[in-house]
Amino acid sequence: MRIDIVTKEFPPEIYGGAGVHVAELSRVLAAEVELRVHAFGAPRPGEYHGASVSSYGVPEGLVGANAAVQTLGTDLQMLEGISGADLVHSHTWYANMAGHLAALLHGIPHVLSAHSLEPLRPWKAEQLGGGYALSSWAEKTSYEAAAAVIAVSAGMRADILRSYPDVDPGKVHVVHNGIDVSQWSRDEDDDVLRTHGIDPDRPSVVFVGRNTRQKGVPYLLRAAAYLPAEVQLVLCLGAADTPELAAETQGLIDDLRARRGSVVLIEKMLPRREVVQILSHATVFACPSIYEPLGIVNLEAMACGAAVVASATGGIPEVVDDGVTGILVPLEQVQDGTGTPLDPEGFVTDFAAALTAVVQDPERAAAMGAAGRARAEQQFDWGSIGDATLEVYRGVL
Repeated sequence: MRIDIVTKEFPPEIYGGAGVHVAELSRVLAAEVELRVHAFGAPRPGEYHGASVSSYGVPEGLVGANAAVQTLGTDLQMLEGISGADLVHSHTWYANMAGHLAALLHGIPHVLSAHSLEPLRPWKAEQLGGGYALSSWAEKTSYEAAAAVIAVSAGMRADILRSYPDVDPGKVHVVHNGIDVSQWSRDEDDDVLRTHGIDPDRPSVVFVGRNTRQKGVPYLLRAAAYLPAEVQLVLCLGAADTPELAAETQGLIDDLRARRGSVVLIEKMLPRREVVQILSHATVFACPSIYEPLGIVNLEAMACGAAVVASATGGIPEVVDDGVTGILVPLEQVQDGTGTPLDPEGFVTDFAAALTAVVQDPERAAAMGAAGRARAEQQFDWGSIGDATLEVYRGVL
């Protein structure tokens, strides 16, 4: 059986949970099937853990075009390379149209994995302009025509069926994201911390992620104003999606530093080893997301033994065991696709209270971290996720 995966992200160009998912899934699938990966980006080594890898840049004639147009042009370049596959599996809207068109062109099933949904990320119009209408069309068309849809959580499955009511519920399957616990495990050294100005002897609240609307960083920054004075806030923060969000975030950080200090800002994507060490020393990991299909970053924190305080939205409650591996903060949201809290200030104060409860009780935090590590090992292993994905394939072949 030959499976072709199409994806925007693939090593070494990974910037989010979808990319981590595709890399790990490819590693386990390549041991079971003939696997070919078609990825956006610069040329890569032609092999990855037994999978054949091809890379595709933006077509020359589309350089400078709207980002969504560039994406669709890149999708078209992939079609010929998918010839001969038994099944094509796409990840995120960026690659969905490549999978959809390949299915039509070559007469093969198209399976897609849902890592996020365009209708639930309306702020992307700030980035893409009219391209957001194109990305939304590409996603909707692909979902409705796919032979099977894999949702990374039960919460995501419900979102799919609500957003796309014409999708047959019988073809939407839940297969969780996973974690390679051999790669994500505690690092008791402190050289990385000291390099970045983090005091290993003080309690810390850590955030790791991109600065997008869905990650809820402004809510965390407002909540941090209520933290005890001895607590460090460590932000491993990727670039903001828009200049407006960058300005809002920087303003909140400046205000927080003026009011309480103890803010460590690392504005770049760090190598895994550095992230592992920072998470290993975190008293608590904070995930204030207002939209999160699963939240693989919470699994990474748990695998490193960090307690997690996270918003109770999307697939997060399927990862964080409330009261055992961390605390879930209730979040009632406006039902307009933006995820905006109905009571923003109440969410901020509740999030601050949960963070404070954990950082002020080191023994409880350590127990939650140990329970999180055990949960990551026992319930989110990539081998079982690969097996479940193969079962979806067999169901449509």
